[in-house]
Amino acid sequence: MKFQSLLKDVSYTGVLPEIEITDLTADSRKAGPGVLFVCIPGERSDGHDFAAAAAAAGSPAVIALRDTGAPVPHILVKDTRFAYALCCANFFGRPAERLRLVGVTGTNGKTTTTTLIKEILEYNGHKSGLIGTIANMAGSKVLPSHLTTPEPYEFQQLLKTIADEGCEFAVMEVSSHALAQERVAGCHFETAVFTNLTQDHLDFHKTMENYLQAKEKLFSMCDLGIVNVDDDYAAEVIRTAKCKIQTYSARYMNADYTARNIKLKHDGVDYEMVGNALIGRVSVPIPGAFSVYNTLAAAACAVSLGIPLQQVLAALHQVKGVKGRIEVVPTGRDFTVIIDYAHTPDALEKILKSIRGFAKGRVVALFGCGGDRDKTKRPIMGMMAQQNADFCIVTSDNPRTEDPQAIIDDILPGMDGDSAPYVVVPNRKEAIAYALKNAQKGDIVLLAGKGHEDYQIIGREKHHFDEREVVADILRCLPAHGEE
Repeated sequence: MKFQSLLKDVSYTGVLPEIEITDLTADSRKAGPGVLFVCIPGERSDGHDFAAAAAAAGSPAVIALRDTGAPVPHILVKDTRFAYALCCANFFGRPAERLRLVGVTGTNGKTTTTTLIKEILEYNGHKSGLIGTIANMAGSKVLPSHLTTPEPYEFQQLLKTIADEGCEFAVMEVSSHALAQERVAGCHFETAVFTNLTQDHLDFHKTMENYLQAKEKLFSMCDLGIVNVDDDYAAEVIRTAKCKIQTYSARYMNADYTARNIKLKHDGVDYEMVGNALIGRVSVPIPGAFSVYNTLAAAACAVSLGIPLQQVLAALHQVKGVKGRIEVVPTGRDFTVIIDYAHTPDALEKILKSIRGFAKGRVVALFGCGGDRDKTKRPIMGMMAQQNADFCIVTSDNPRTEDPQAIIDDILPGMDGDSAPYVVVPNRKEAIAYALKNAQKGDIVLLAGKGHEDYQIIGREKHHFDEREVVADILRCLPAHGEE
């Protein structure tokens, strides 16, 4: 590709050399002949410090914020992250322009909501791609997934694959990190959804204000924003939005779409969806009050994209849920095990309250907190677990480079001796074994935090750890109640 074509819509200074660019990268280890190197400042290192190494490897030019001293032409820009995103889009032929983009942002509910939107669209004959936490898909074709919203090169490559597979839509989770780091720069969304905002990722954003501002960027990149008006931050999202706004609510009757006469059951939710001169009965086999919000958001989004309401309702009636989201694990015992990705205080509170609504016995919460992440939420996680469960087991999640016991020590100040009793079992497998060995008839044991993940990050390495397998292995060695 000609250098000039690669820089379409990128503002820069410098003289473009007459060269062919065969690839581009922000990782100096991937630099080589014909490979453009983009210098991006990171949290741990600065790409500008590796420009000379990229040049030595054969890169014919660099895009940078300043002159690095490397002996190759420099193209200077104001924001290398933004420039890199646009260059990646240009390199892959601007695949977003061949698709109708739908984005969902928020602390909780992104994965389920995007999955529901994709299922509704495909039920109605619209082949769609999915980009998100659990999987990337092009129609029924499953593609690798590493980040909620991939880095620009992988992101644009995914969009190209989705478009090349003949998809009409690309439905994606848009994380706050991705928005702050310009990973989706240059994309324009037909519809964007705001689910909620609760404390998370403050290790990166530092303040809730910064976290909110990152989310708000999506609503300057779309035609229509669909906002959960029940959320405390909704008013600010609406105030700053540069697009048309529609709202949804399970509380306020003046929202554009409302859920009325809600019935929460052990095996799903039912409610009437009312709005924009439309009314229909939603029946979804996914339990939990949050399922009302996820399905209402997905339905409102689908209607905005032109799907008739009755066809939306028919699609929702046959959905099967999402792996790691209130997922019931087969046990063959007189107690129930549920796996859920809840890893924020708000998500943990909501899943426990939902389980409380249909539990016949005790609600047992097994949870931990991720290492190298927001420490301020740890005692809040402990408080939420203790306030909403009958018994708690505090353990590890993904400790990463932190000492698991140190993480637990940050959780425990949020727990007291007057609420639900708790035990500490730092090893997660041993904690699950403790939970299963001590489960009583009618109990619901919630394994919170891992969800769809089939690994545990200890140090900087991923170790295979699928809680479904762990539960099955433990139960094989555990006698049923009444047996010796």
